[in-house]
Amino acid sequence: MKLRELAHGRTGDKGDTLNVSVICFDARVYPHLVRHLSAERVKAHLQSIVRGPVRRYELPRIGALNFVLEHALGGGVTRSLALDAHGKSISAALLDMDIDIDIDIDIDIDIDIEPPA
Repeated sequence: MKLRELAHGRTGDKGDTLNVSVICFDARVYPHLVRHLSAERVKAHLQSIVRGPVRRYELPRIGALNFVLEHALGGGVTRSLALDAHGKSISAALLDMDIDIDIDIDIDIDIDIEPPA
């Protein structure tokens, strides 16, 4: 199963450092992600992008993991010639990771949106 089926991501940058948060759709998934989504695994998955260390911070009250990726933006926004100098697409790359889920949870993320009248 892809990580994107269990969580969504948000990013933020500061210089050549990128924060990527992985936020569970369902709080019951959080303990599983704590067990299986390590800083080492994130660094290995993003090895072609991240040149420095990766640190993980646990945020159990909001069911999220925050990863700080150093040397991930080609020198930072003002130095990088990358099309995505802010690193917004890196969360999508991370969410493409395969996760072997060891729990049986039916996650319903359908959102009903009423069209404007």
